[in-house]
Amino acid sequence: MPTTIQISNEVKHELDKKKIFARETYNEVIEKMLEDEVELNEETKREIEEAIKRYKTGKHITHEQAKKELGL
Repeated sequence: MPTTIQISNEVKHELDKKKIFARETYNEVIEKMLEDEVELNEETKREIEEAIKRYKTGKHITHEQAKKELGL
């Protein structure tokens, strides 16, 4: 069910700047923004933390090394 909300001119201006095409609705713009803000799942968070630790300790490999190991 559609509803009406009030936003400031500044917020409207920011939403306008995020439109990909002129006829895109504000609802579509807000939906895209919400999708971008979806929280990472716990496994992904853990993997990111582990990657950061490996990088900080020098236990990382370059992109080229990874490609070579994977045969790409």
